[in-house]
Amino acid sequence: MKNKIIILNLLSVVAAVSIHAQTSNAPAAPKFKDIVIDGVEGFQDTPMQPDGKWHVHDPARPQPPIVTPGASFSENAAPPSDAIVLFDGKDLSQWADKKTGGPVGWSVVDGAAVSAKGDIQTTNAFGDIQLHLEFREPVPPKESGQGRGNSGVFFMGQYEIQVLDCYGNKTYADGATGGLYGQHPALANACRPPGEWQTYDIVFNVPHFGANGELLSPAYVTVILNGVVVQNHQAFRGATNWRVPGTYTPHGLTGPLALQYHNNSVSFRNIWVRPVPVVNEP
Repeated sequence: MKNKIIILNLLSVVAAVSIHAQTSNAPAAPKFKDIVIDGVEGFQDTPMQPDGKWHVHDPARPQPPIVTPGASFSENAAPPSDAIVLFDGKDLSQWADKKTGGPVGWSVVDGAAVSAKGDIQTTNAFGDIQLHLEFREPVPPKESGQGRGNSGVFFMGQYEIQVLDCYGNKTYADGATGGLYGQHPALANACRPPGEWQTYDIVFNVPHFGANGELLSPAYVTVILNGVVVQNHQAFRGATNWRVPGTYTPHGLTGPLALQYHNNSVSFRNIWVRPVPVVNEP
């Protein structure tokens, strides 16, 4: 019996050494070098933006100018008669977990959807739309930069308008609230303090592709944050990603609207959309 125990122990040691050897030979996760410039954390080992002026997530890129919004612009705006209401404060039945397609891990508290446990997306797909959405950053504010109140609105599940607590909080310009994440900074920082409801009114136009998959026209977006225009018919450079400027992959004319969970419990309410076809007549 004693010999049997010794043999089993030796086998356990051999197995542990084997597992360690396999793990040690596994490719290491890439290490990115973040730097701080004027109190802003970001990267300068990323690709250059197509205009050749700034790196993606460059901390040296100028901050959007601060604009104090006026009184509530479209807060609690009632949906128009032709609107599709996606969240009315009662339930998230029109949403699914983005990864699994199953029930969402978010909760509904006092009429607000509170982000948790993964991204969610609509069960229906949309094309050119007008979106109204209200969000609230958590209090007390925690962390800084991209770690404070991070979330996002994704059109067609892939073109992101950033949500972040940028009230008294600097971050790389192409990652601030109202920005096309990783691409175009907002024209202004019109954020309200955390704990207050903020409004997004957005018009999104889908990209169009040719028969061979070539890009005929990019996705465009106009964004109004708390009554301040922060994107004016701005083109996306492609699908949103981290540390890259974005590229296009051909897809259809509709896709789901998605909301991001990024380790922060951001609240959302009063979400509705309207189809807005593009008319290009002179």
